[in-house]
Amino acid sequence: MIRILGHWRNQPESELWFEKTEVNRTMLNYRHLYYFWMVAKEGGFSRAAERLDMAIQTISAQVRELEKNLGHQLLRPAGRGVALTDAGQAAFARAEEIFQIGQELPQEVRAAATKPVIRLSVGLSDGISKLAAHALLGPVLDTPDLRLTCHEGEVEELMGELARHHLDLVLAGQGAPANPNLRLTSDRLVSSPVDWYGPARLVRKSETQDFPHCLERLPVLLPTGHSVLRQTLDRWFNEQGLRPNVVGEFEDSALMSVFAARGLGVFPLSRLGGDDVGLLRGLRPLARCDSVHEEIYAIRNRRGQHHPLVQQILAQAKILAQAKTSVFS
Repeated sequence: MIRILGHWRNQPESELWFEKTEVNRTMLNYRHLYYFWMVAKEGGFSRAAERLDMAIQTISAQVRELEKNLGHQLLRPAGRGVALTDAGQAAFARAEEIFQIGQELPQEVRAAATKPVIRLSVGLSDGISKLAAHALLGPVLDTPDLRLTCHEGEVEELMGELARHHLDLVLAGQGAPANPNLRLTSDRLVSSPVDWYGPARLVRKSETQDFPHCLERLPVLLPTGHSVLRQTLDRWFNEQGLRPNVVGEFEDSALMSVFAARGLGVFPLSRLGGDDVGLLRGLRPLARCDSVHEEIYAIRNRRGQHHPLVQQILAQAKILAQAKTSVFS
């Protein structure tokens, strides 16, 4: 079987040229990628050529160059058309993303040119309460033309993004690491007491009166071990001589509250994020725990220090931390 320009030959795949060729390390040719994308979408060279109003030989040659550049066969014969190989499926998935972005680009450029926006990029470390983070960001959420981007990740990863000026601010459960090369500044924004909540069927007067010993009977949801708050809670459990009945661990406090509202168990929550608990029906306060605090730090680079919204967040956080009262008082 012969395909145009020798694209496929009737010989074992292991002997084909793309298995013998080292990957070309030059920059990817996006025109070649586009032709491959069109062939894959149309299911064959003939239909792609008709759609693009080009010669089949031209498209085939461009796809062949892409395969040589990547070092792998992307398409294989399938009846009268073509199908994607495993490598082709990976390439096609990326091509879909690339050309979808390309289709959106003109509209985004026009929007940016006609309506300037205020951009704020915030990193949230995995371990902090997202409900508390929402409370800290709350003062700037009504800013006209705000374009807010939130990234979640490990502290080390976010520090790198902050140092490269990809973020304006990071909220984390610990301060910036001692690394003069990063040139980062950190301040403790809040040290918020932790309260306990649970579904109505579990939060009864007898359990409230027997807090914290009731945590050995009630199903308990906790942050995962990498969270600074979890480490604080574990120390508190040891001090109290408690062995809590842990039935679930969550990286995301908001997700933990959703599972709690569905009846899975009781859970700790920074008092700073307590207002958002009201968004979930069925949750009731179990007890306050003033001896356990969640600390949240604001870490920023030089650019972030002068960002007007970052300055507003820092100023309002101090007021918020001082004014916050517990739902139990």
